[in-house]
Amino acid sequence: MERYYQQEIECASLDKIREIQSEKLVSQVRRVWDNVPYYRKKMEAKGVTPDDIKSVDDLHKLPFLSKSDLRDAYPYGLLGKPLKECVRIQSTSGTTGKRVVAFYTQHDIDLWEDCCARAIVAAGGTDEDVVQVSYGYGLFTGGPGLNGGSHKVGCLTIPTSSGNTDRQIMFINDLSTTILCCTPSYAAYLAERMKEMGLGPDEIPLKAGIFGAEAWTQEMRKSIEETLGIKAYDIYGLTELSGPGVAFECSAQSGMHINEDHFIPEIIDPETEEVLPIGEQGELVFTAIDKEAFPMLRYRTRDICRLSREKCPCGRTHIKMGKPMGRSDDMLIIRGVNVFPSQIETVLINNGYAANYLIVVDRVNNTDTFDVQVEMTPEMFTDNVGEIEARQKKLEQGLIAMLGIKAKVSLVAPKSIARSEGKAVRVIDKRKLI
Repeated sequence: MERYYQQEIECASLDKIREIQSEKLVSQVRRVWDNVPYYRKKMEAKGVTPDDIKSVDDLHKLPFLSKSDLRDAYPYGLLGKPLKECVRIQSTSGTTGKRVVAFYTQHDIDLWEDCCARAIVAAGGTDEDVVQVSYGYGLFTGGPGLNGGSHKVGCLTIPTSSGNTDRQIMFINDLSTTILCCTPSYAAYLAERMKEMGLGPDEIPLKAGIFGAEAWTQEMRKSIEETLGIKAYDIYGLTELSGPGVAFECSAQSGMHINEDHFIPEIIDPETEEVLPIGEQGELVFTAIDKEAFPMLRYRTRDICRLSREKCPCGRTHIKMGKPMGRSDDMLIIRGVNVFPSQIETVLINNGYAANYLIVVDRVNNTDTFDVQVEMTPEMFTDNVGEIEARQKKLEQGLIAMLGIKAKVSLVAPKSIARSEGKAVRVIDKRKLI
């Protein structure tokens, strides 16, 4: 039998959902106009006032927000509430090392945790479950979001964070963890390690996993499910909107239900910015209609996907989004972390290198590999192995400081990386993610 955390809204009629969205949107636009001068100027430039927004049908009149707006308005320019009413920040990396800092009131946190609670219940969670949250904690939204959602459901919550694999497995076995929350690649690694330890699916207490923050294939899902003896559910979110729980999979595992009472999705043509009909592929845009501290209106996610209104056997009526099929910008997601080539350029230039480099990403044994080939300048070119190794190590340390994850750096001879007459090829992504 399908369970719901907030059945009345999760199974509401489309008319009711539209009514909620329209009411919240009108209030949110007025609030943003009154309290966020940065966005008010964008509205004025487009010739729009709050009086022009009377329902969700008018959403298309509003200007977009993008990653560059977040950078330009950093840190406080998009605040929708006085700082004294904000109780937390979460953060993710930005395009050149300038971080995206999202603010939360207690109300924002409560709504975010409700969204994560819906995801846990959709995965079969009840107050009798033990939820192990193996996403990173701290500034990363994964750990805090699922942690709060687990509390709301009433689960026993194990905040292991990421890493220390043998301890993770010890807790899974000793405390009979039933639901695992982490990145899919880490779930695959845990599965592999447990298999090495001689643990078969029947000896693992897990029944479900909630996996997100990076792309993963149906083949990877099947492998994880078979090795751990679980059902694996997808979850979607981004820091700008709150974190995980913006959308989540149900028992049908055929797309993620968007929490439409909090987030209005649109699909646009990334080039023309025209709103596309439901079912067409394009760039996903979100409007957060009741976030107080960091109210995102028409935020361009850069994720490419489709929306579907097909009736779902789970009984939920909220629109579904498919797995993102790529991005309309050059961002990579490596081991759950956002990586932009421009960040790598920044590190290279700061260390005296020209911006001639190649990023090679692959997935080996369900874990992302991350290699960066960097051309030496003619002045620094040498065949002294010790000197080259020292320089590589220095660049690796600089990239860890910038990105938060380790890359393997290889220094290569000048002019050895192929040049292009068009747009430079900076990234080779060998992962089969779709």
